[in-house]
Amino acid sequence: MKLHSYDINKNYKTSVAYFSMEFAVDQALKIYSGGLGFLAGSHMRSAYDLKQNIVGIGILWSFGYYDQGRNEDRTLKPNYLRKFYYFLEELEHKVTVRIENTDVVVKAFLLHPEVFGTAPILLLSTDTDENDYLSRTITHKLYDSNERTRIAQEIVLGIGGLKILEAMNRKVDVYHMNEGHSLPLVYELHTRLKDVQKVKEHVVFTTHTPEAAGNETHRFDFLHEMGFFSSLTKDEVHSLCNCHKEKLNLTVEALRNAKRANAVSKIHKKVAQNMWKEVVDSCEIISITNAQNKKYWTDKTLIRALDEHEDYELQARKKHLKKILFDEVADQSGKMFDPDVFTIVWARRFAEYKRPGLLKYDFARFEKLLKNTQMPIQVIWAGKPYPTDSGAVSLFNDLIYMSHKYKNIAVLIGYELSLSRLLKQGSDLWLNTPRITREASGTSGMSASMNGSVHFSIDDGWHPEFARDRRNAFTIPAVEHSLSHDEQDKIDNKNMMDILEQKILPTYYENPKKWTKIMKNAMTEIDLEFDSTRMAKEYYALLYEYKIQEGEL
Repeated sequence: MKLHSYDINKNYKTSVAYFSMEFAVDQALKIYSGGLGFLAGSHMRSAYDLKQNIVGIGILWSFGYYDQGRNEDRTLKPNYLRKFYYFLEELEHKVTVRIENTDVVVKAFLLHPEVFGTAPILLLSTDTDENDYLSRTITHKLYDSNERTRIAQEIVLGIGGLKILEAMNRKVDVYHMNEGHSLPLVYELHTRLKDVQKVKEHVVFTTHTPEAAGNETHRFDFLHEMGFFSSLTKDEVHSLCNCHKEKLNLTVEALRNAKRANAVSKIHKKVAQNMWKEVVDSCEIISITNAQNKKYWTDKTLIRALDEHEDYELQARKKHLKKILFDEVADQSGKMFDPDVFTIVWARRFAEYKRPGLLKYDFARFEKLLKNTQMPIQVIWAGKPYPTDSGAVSLFNDLIYMSHKYKNIAVLIGYELSLSRLLKQGSDLWLNTPRITREASGTSGMSASMNGSVHFSIDDGWHPEFARDRRNAFTIPAVEHSLSHDEQDKIDNKNMMDILEQKILPTYYENPKKWTKIMKNAMTEIDLEFDSTRMAKEYYALLYEYKIQEGEL
């Protein structure tokens, strides 16, 4: 079956299967939670633009991640609504995978390239009449909180994805694991190839997080019982992982079974190399910095004004985009924001280390800023906490309670692709506040900068590769990461507020020409390295076509 509706570019003939737990390609296809999906979506769009020989392999989540609703007091209420997608083609191909000694049927749906302008994506589902109810629930919810279900999802993605490709007679040269979720495909390859070097020649791996929680670890015996290792015996797996430990780390085993791996920024490469330096037989970790698809994320009228050097038109269009965003603010909160007022947005996945509340750490100072009539501000928060992470949900709800008292604060729900694009196009400043060394890359600030929302960030992730302080971005100075969390928060908050009060706001209100110049620099310079066209090219050159040299194994 022909999957690509386009002729493959001769420079990208190597056949790649790109395995990812989530893809964010369009608002209409709700099979993603956050940054990993946004990254995968931009990659698939640029693969389409470049006519690359890539097929995405993901899961068709029947209920998606979750839909953000509100309780009566306006706090977060996770909702689960079954989704239907009539633009997907249900394929005749079905395979079975063995999960916990049960045969589970996996069927596939095809997202054709022309639907959203992406590489073809095969989406797997166990939600079919051939399966019992428990098996059907495997692909109900992205990142299910039940450990057994999570492992079953990974088996479906890795082994089910490989078998579907085989059933379709799809020749694959390279299997790309976007994070360690699809690791079971490695063990399925071992059952077939029975040669460690041959397996490595066909596998590459991207690690996305320096966070311990993002690097999954499970009991070895439990994984074996679940069928994680395909048909391999315990002894065979022990010999492959060169360990007899009670637990197995998915990232470690991905590094040991790939020909090459990449971190997602230059800083993250150093962090990852240090984090995994004790791993025996690890492959090399290089850096391929994340990027976003400019064609998808940018407002075309804004870009035209930039290209034509029409500052007045650029400023007018930005004000119009703010009005569009503020219609959404009014609809959700009943608050009327002013397009002439400086607007700060903090929007991304809600997690403690990302510090969504850093702006209000010194609350008296923050409140004074909110009430400043000479240089007024408006603040918008948005993002999705993991629904069973009580700490993250509490952070979100605390902001909602606080917002009730101020007419210039809004906390929005529904943080998906459409709202994300509204926020990036309609904000003046994109605030990013992770703890230092804890941000692998981050991507939201890239697409914000593409739309003239100036990046104001901790000096971590992708930011140091782009930022020229006060020229195209603003940088919160790095602090020593060994300091206590409270000490870090105290110093970072002070530095952030100093820059905001003394540099950013005076520039915006007292020197609008200079602010417009900073906007234009950001929009122009982000193009150079952070459009995902560059990234998609680098994956081919540095990962997919990389050949293991003699003596590396």
